[in-house]
Amino acid sequence: MMRKIIAAVAVVTGMVLPSIAQAETLADALIAAYKSSNLMAQNQAVLRAADEDAASAFAKLMPVLTYSAQKSVSNLSSAPSVDINRETQSLTASLTLFAGGRTRNGVAIAREAVMATRANLMNVEGQVLLSAVAAYVTMGQKAQIVALRESNTRLITQQLRAAKDRFEVGEVTLTDVSLAEARLAAASAGLAAAQGELSIAREAYKTAIGSYPANLRALPKLPALPKTLEEARAIAQTAHPSILQAQSQVKIADLQVKIAQGALGPTLGANISRSRDQAGVETTTSALQLNQTIYAGGGGAAALRKTYAQKEAAQAGLLQTGLTVSENLGRAWAGLAVANASVRAGEAQIAAAQKAFDGVREEANLGSRTTLDVLNSEQELLSARASKLDAEANRYIGVYQVLLAMGQLSAEKLNLGIPTYDAEAYYNSVKNAPPIWTQPSKQGAALDRILGNSGN
Repeated sequence: MMRKIIAAVAVVTGMVLPSIAQAETLADALIAAYKSSNLMAQNQAVLRAADEDAASAFAKLMPVLTYSAQKSVSNLSSAPSVDINRETQSLTASLTLFAGGRTRNGVAIAREAVMATRANLMNVEGQVLLSAVAAYVTMGQKAQIVALRESNTRLITQQLRAAKDRFEVGEVTLTDVSLAEARLAAASAGLAAAQGELSIAREAYKTAIGSYPANLRALPKLPALPKTLEEARAIAQTAHPSILQAQSQVKIADLQVKIAQGALGPTLGANISRSRDQAGVETTTSALQLNQTIYAGGGGAAALRKTYAQKEAAQAGLLQTGLTVSENLGRAWAGLAVANASVRAGEAQIAAAQKAFDGVREEANLGSRTTLDVLNSEQELLSARASKLDAEANRYIGVYQVLLAMGQLSAEKLNLGIPTYDAEAYYNSVKNAPPIWTQPSKQGAALDRILGNSGN
């Protein structure tokens, strides 16, 4: 029976391919999902935008150099035929010398915003990988369900044929034949539904991984988990991306307080300008400028109080995020425990249902059981096998759900062996605000090509 089911799975899912076709493993699917994910590409671009915000903040520490040229023509009313031409060129450099720490704190805020965005990208990566695992596992599960339904339909067809033969010789009544016909119709409907679910699973697979499944291999050994929930919680509380993101938001809020405090003080700037007119006369001007707001209707104090409130909100948000992470991990851990128990119960149920079916069928051959007894027993065996397949799929996916809830689901931690997105590389290339470099990223150029080809 098991060999027939495995062969049917291969046929149903289109896995019987020429020998030259390579088998697709779960690792292959995860790699494909990582590389083809639009969510990953989107959030990587968001991170690069945050990197540029950091570069913009850094640029405010640098002097600003501007050039201007002006040419004007004036006409005197007392001498209409006389035009007065004026040409002036000037070069000016200005620099903020003191701003109460606002500029440097702005750089620190931009850096923390980058860290928060990186943490969000880590979250997205985990969700993309979990979706890929779920798609891979579900594809195999649905294929096996179809195989079970096909086997069930063939078996009931044989039982219907036997019932008709026994009716011909008067061993059973027409009611037995009708029962078998009704059960065959139900089995055919169940098979059609299972095939529909398999088609849906194929579409979900393509969305999650980027291509339709072909020649899928058996699931590999599950990754290891901590032995206890408390150990898992300890890891999650220190490494979960949501907590890291909330920690950066607290730091940002604290820096915003310092900026608001600095805004109440003076600012000091310096500039030097050199100009030349049409006569070749050059003028150099140097200046220091001190600005201090004396009264603004209490606006500065209100802004400072607002940052205190935002800091309290961020701190409370961090605490709540910790609770949410802990709760989600507890849910995932409990769900995995339930799946493990369901698998064990399913194994016992299948063993008992198989014995019952074999016995009922033998007793029916001896005339002590009815056709309905055989059909019911066969249905119980089918339900037991289907339930076990569901439990096994839930258990496998559940392990990865626990990893995601711990913040440990990433291409690097799964040892996929592929180059992953280097979050530091782009930041390091732009953090000092290079004045010349306006080319889009490779990912952005690729997306532009795709959109251009689609006619958008």
